[in-house]
Amino acid sequence: MFKALKSKNFKLFFYGQSVSVIGTWMQKTAVSWMVYSITGSVFLLGLATFLSMIPSLFLAPIAGSIIGRYDRHRSMMILQSLAMLQAGALALLIYLKIYNINFILALSLIQGIINAFDMTCRQTMMIDIVNDKEDLANAVALNSTLNNSARIIGPALAGIILHQYGEDICFIGNFVSYIPVLISLMMMKITPHVKAENKLKMLDDLIEGLEYVKKETEMAKMLLMLMCSSLFVISFNTLMPVFAKDIFNGNAQTFSWFESAAGIGCVLSAVYLANLKDSKNMNKIMITTSLLLGFSIIILAVSSSLTVTLLCMTLSGVGMMGQTSSINIYIQTQSAVNMRSRSISYYMMAYQGMIPVGSLIIGYVSHSLGVRTTVAIEGIICIISVIVYVYYKNSKTTELDTCPVPYRNSNN
Repeated sequence: MFKALKSKNFKLFFYGQSVSVIGTWMQKTAVSWMVYSITGSVFLLGLATFLSMIPSLFLAPIAGSIIGRYDRHRSMMILQSLAMLQAGALALLIYLKIYNINFILALSLIQGIINAFDMTCRQTMMIDIVNDKEDLANAVALNSTLNNSARIIGPALAGIILHQYGEDICFIGNFVSYIPVLISLMMMKITPHVKAENKLKMLDDLIEGLEYVKKETEMAKMLLMLMCSSLFVISFNTLMPVFAKDIFNGNAQTFSWFESAAGIGCVLSAVYLANLKDSKNMNKIMITTSLLLGFSIIILAVSSSLTVTLLCMTLSGVGMMGQTSSINIYIQTQSAVNMRSRSISYYMMAYQGMIPVGSLIIGYVSHSLGVRTTVAIEGIICIISVIVYVYYKNSKTTELDTCPVPYRNSNN
């Protein structure tokens, strides 16, 4: 399970991120709770998530083009430093008790812009920090395990801190958590694989990347599946503060239970993926976990028991992580070397870019249909999307299946 840690650079990356990501989840939980507590608005709750993620929709392809041309190690250090400054500004705002929703939303947007580049760089950098390329799939799965372990620890800590000490400690904690990751990045020794070019051929790069993804039939179908899930399904998480506070009459700690339960499911799924000997059968894993995600959301929507709801959140975490990580592993291991950064940027656009649009939609629809009905519809859409995906996957007459695959690199 931990074979990728044999690589010193990946080990440094893994340990540094283990602290930083916990801080990120603490802040994410605190922001969601604080926005809903201050405004009482589901729409503004969805808007905060929207602003923190929507830049990925527009900037991810551009990020893929830029990151692919420059030293990823140096780019990562710059991006993490900018993220630390953003976290510091938000921490200062809350410490001074300036609960201005406009400032909070503006800083969420800045965070989203930084993340659009940071996430693409982080995923692309995997190939540079893993010595044995056979361990790449394991590194991706371990990174997912790390992120989702933090999803358990971060919200749990946030729930305790919010209840006992106040939200400012959560934001200060996130600011401080960037120190270990910056130290670990400085300790890495990576030989740059790409020299900076003076001129960016942005439009050409975007067209070439899109054509590559379209002609990689299986990759294109999986990305369409992920886009549908991110737009109409995964955004159910946006409504969890409403479930915690209004449906189950809970507090910040109750909300942290929901986040932690989903995190436990994500970790279980990521551990399973990390223990796989190879990256085969990612397609079957994606289909199975997508069905699990859909059914668990439907049961969650109608449940009146807190225990059953937490169990459904755990199962939804298994499904969500299995779906997204299997697609990520497929792209990381199957993309041609010269197209990897652009392939990953389209993955980030389909995943991170569509979630905020879905969050905005779900915030609006839940006003008209109610929270439970909206979440149930999301589960149904998830199951229907799997059926459609399987139908077109098995079809031999689709337009994509007639396309040649000119970019495949035999060494990859």
